[in-house]
Amino acid sequence: MDLENMYENMGVDREVFSYGQRIEAELRERFAAIDETAEYNQLKVLGAMQRNRVSEACLGSSSGYGYNDIGRDTLEKVYAEVFHAEAGLVRPQITCGTHALALALSANLRPGDELLAISGRPYDTLEEVIGIRPGNGSLAEYGVTYRQVDLLADSSFDFEGIRAAINEHTKMAHIQRSKGYQTRRTLSVQEIGEAIAFVKSIKPDIICMVDNCYGEFVERIEPGDIGADLTVGSLIKNPGGGLAPTGGYIVGKEEYVENCAYRLTSPGLGREVGASLGLMPSFYQGFFLAPTVTAGALKGAIFAANLYERLGFAVLPDGKESRHDIIQAITFGTPEGVIEFCRGIQAAAPVDSYVTPEPWAMPGYDSDVIMAAGAFVQGSSIELSADGPIRPPYAVYFQGGLTWEHAKFGILLSLQKLKDKGLATLP
Repeated sequence: MDLENMYENMGVDREVFSYGQRIEAELRERFAAIDETAEYNQLKVLGAMQRNRVSEACLGSSSGYGYNDIGRDTLEKVYAEVFHAEAGLVRPQITCGTHALALALSANLRPGDELLAISGRPYDTLEEVIGIRPGNGSLAEYGVTYRQVDLLADSSFDFEGIRAAINEHTKMAHIQRSKGYQTRRTLSVQEIGEAIAFVKSIKPDIICMVDNCYGEFVERIEPGDIGADLTVGSLIKNPGGGLAPTGGYIVGKEEYVENCAYRLTSPGLGREVGASLGLMPSFYQGFFLAPTVTAGALKGAIFAANLYERLGFAVLPDGKESRHDIIQAITFGTPEGVIEFCRGIQAAAPVDSYVTPEPWAMPGYDSDVIMAAGAFVQGSSIELSADGPIRPPYAVYFQGGLTWEHAKFGILLSLQKLKDKGLATLP
């Protein structure tokens, strides 16, 4: 059976397959550049593992208190080196990206301090953490105030707005690299570095924290390379390589990471406790594979952008823009478009492919959300997934794919669903 027949056997008709093949052929040069970045980052990770003397003993397990866990402690050194930081906290006890961010915020802010978001409103799930929306145990309940400076219309930083917003109480500047459920550009590491330098020129002691979710290994540099005091992310996104079953990371200056450790465990205990529970092989191997896995997801995002842009849908980033994360936003303008796209992604999954996703009132969000995620790890957005809030402008956010081949199939099947419902017409 040839490839075209195999796709047809999997639910993608010949017209959709042929259209996808034309798009893919035009992207070969760009895909080669992505592979080169992956090769660079692969060597960076490998070098850090070698210099920190990762050994077979590091792949062992600890239980109980987790004292003297060489694997855990060495992994945190590897993360710190790769992300150009003084220290790292990489733990299964950090349950998700939102938890990692909440931890970094609450550990380093005190009553009377102010948090300033300089890239606009943060991701939906942080709103209750901060207290933008009422939340049990929010920063607002502990006397931490919040202000934000929105990005300009072209998604660049509003430097004059930032200058005006910084005051004597401003303790931390929050920067979100990826777009979240917004139709704005993702920020490049270089742009983030310029914003950090600007903030520090006004008030040098401000802690600059970057939400790095979805951005790891897309570029050759990370926020720590350009002055971020804290860089935060999730292990079930890029750096877990699809193998980490849970966890989050925080890397940065020793003082601030140490504060996070005390907040995660207990004052007086900090990084000394926290059992690895047999997860070290997955954490190490996932991090080792992360540059290659991220490259496959990035190819999928670029393929989706070009495929849907040529059908007349608004996409962000567009088909030719430089990329700084793995998320691709596609605006359909109708709830039906978002729903059918997600159903196509779900149908392409290796797990729960027979499930039909529906919008629902997901915790942490202020509108119904539909999610397609037939993943080996629940909620893993480095695996093939898509989601979006059912609200105007009715955009879907696609990401992931442990391999380029799976990402390609998922995108073609999403188009097939839209075509079958009369929501997309091929040229």
